[in-house]
Amino acid sequence: MLASQTKMTAEQLQHEAGQRPPERSSERQPFPHRRGLIIVATLATAYVASHFFRAANVTIGLELMHDLSIGPEALGTLTGAFFFGFAAMQIPCGFFFDRFGPRRTVVGMLVLATTGGVIFTLAQSWPMLLTGRVLMGAGFGVMLIGSMVVISRWFPPDRFSTLVAMVMSIGLLGNLAATTPLAWAAETVGWRTAFAGVVVFTALATVAVWLVVRDAPAGHPFLARSPEPPREMLQGLLEVLRNRRLWPILALNFCNYACTFTVQGLWGGPYLREVHGLSPIEAGNVLFAAVIAYQFGMLAFGPLDRLLDTRKWIAVGGSMVTVSMLATLALVSHPPIWVPVGAILVIGFFSAASTMVMTHGRGIFPDRLIGRGMATINTAVMFGVACMQTLSGLIVGAFEPLADGARSESAYRALFATLTVVLITAVTIYSRSKDIKPSDEMRARRQGQGA
Repeated sequence: MLASQTKMTAEQLQHEAGQRPPERSSERQPFPHRRGLIIVATLATAYVASHFFRAANVTIGLELMHDLSIGPEALGTLTGAFFFGFAAMQIPCGFFFDRFGPRRTVVGMLVLATTGGVIFTLAQSWPMLLTGRVLMGAGFGVMLIGSMVVISRWFPPDRFSTLVAMVMSIGLLGNLAATTPLAWAAETVGWRTAFAGVVVFTALATVAVWLVVRDAPAGHPFLARSPEPPREMLQGLLEVLRNRRLWPILALNFCNYACTFTVQGLWGGPYLREVHGLSPIEAGNVLFAAVIAYQFGMLAFGPLDRLLDTRKWIAVGGSMVTVSMLATLALVSHPPIWVPVGAILVIGFFSAASTMVMTHGRGIFPDRLIGRGMATINTAVMFGVACMQTLSGLIVGAFEPLADGARSESAYRALFATLTVVLITAVTIYSRSKDIKPSDEMRARRQGQGA
């Protein structure tokens, strides 16, 4: 009887500490997981708008250039502005996550994103478009990291990559909407009307996040924390930056999404239209299919770390497939249409391996630094995209346009060659990092619960 009372007391203490007894967690505490799934799904739904706005220029880029009489350099800057705003807010939002929690931080920043969407939709000049795009990027910059922080606190670590993949897969519905549906809407009612509809969606999603999302399950240490003073929060950021295991991860994060999104989110559509003669709807269909491939990639790569017990080598393998596709686009002159279409689809699928780099990075930080740590990693991701979008405009713009104003195949091949070299370099640096295996994390977690 005494042993039974002791066992019950231990389980009660684990419950008070926010820990689940490893043998009976699913029997005694199913509710946090169910509620956690609803919370994560709500955040993922709001994330749809972020993907729509960041990817829209790949579909309406030529229309923006025509309407505003701007060149490739200005389009690259306009597209990159979203990611400069996105990157600029990562570190501040990391502080906000650790001090105020994901719920209040995400809602506040979504209000900013909605404001930026209104400005962009109503703007009649390039500077106003630029302002709106920066504000949208800054506001949406919290969505993925906020979801990751919530997942880290509602679910065990071996479910992290699967749930992050779910969030990104749902978010990619925004990418889908920014392809063929946006091309159709732009031709039918104009791109501004289409954007206005997504701005309204963003406002409604903001309300839903406020009503549904909670920072952590009952009993989690985060809810009983004493907020760190600003000086300690800054010291925590410095602790993140001094972590030597972080830097190889940052190298691949800086380049991976930047290279793939430069194709899928900016120049893939113009390339198919100007070099291969596809119509806006046909090019939109290819990009639509590429996003579908990316979604399947997310579902395929999400659980692989648990199945193969590695994260690093999954990321390396997927990145090298992307390198081979970029190299094909750079080296093959006047290929049949199935070659660029196939390359873009393959890039879409294997670029999903980038989630393993984020999961790898999450594993090197303790919970008290998770907001600042993930924000630092995502800063590298989005700053890399911003730099690459701007650089890509300069590369394409360096080539004289053809008689009809289109850019030549040589301009695009030079761009693809640059992306190939950049990504190979990043993979080489990342390959020196130390892997973090799911089995090791789960073993450490069980030991911590048993202590």
